[in-house]
Amino acid sequence: QVQLVESGGGLAQAGGSLRLSCVASGRTFRSYTMGWFRQAPGKEREFVAAIGWSSGNTYYADSVKGRFTISRDNAKNTVSLQMNSLKPEDTAVYYCAGGPVQRIVLITTPTQYDSWGQGTQVTVSS
Repeated sequence: QVQLVESGGGLAQAGGSLRLSCVASGRTFRSYTMGWFRQAPGKEREFVAAIGWSSGNTYYADSVKGRFTISRDNAKNTVSLQMNSLKPEDTAVYYCAGGPVQRIVLITTPTQYDSWGQGTQVTVSS
């Protein structure tokens, strides 16, 4: 497992941008798939984006494709989520997650990730 700490959440207007960062500690970070999930009030936690250990492969939910970009820096043990063209429906608590995801088809499944951050609130006003 790795320990994860998110930062960068806050309030933005619709059409604006925010950048979330996640710092990891632990030796397994570089071998882990890293992802971002979000959970809005009254809703289940949902997949947002993920990136493979080598940064060569990225995956996005259809709802954020073309607006959000996930990246990682293995030298600094960080993973980031650049969020542009924000919409009110992006409002949620965002969680950084890491895990030894074995199959690409499972990359959107929260149970594939064994490490989670505490979450950071993102609020988008209309």
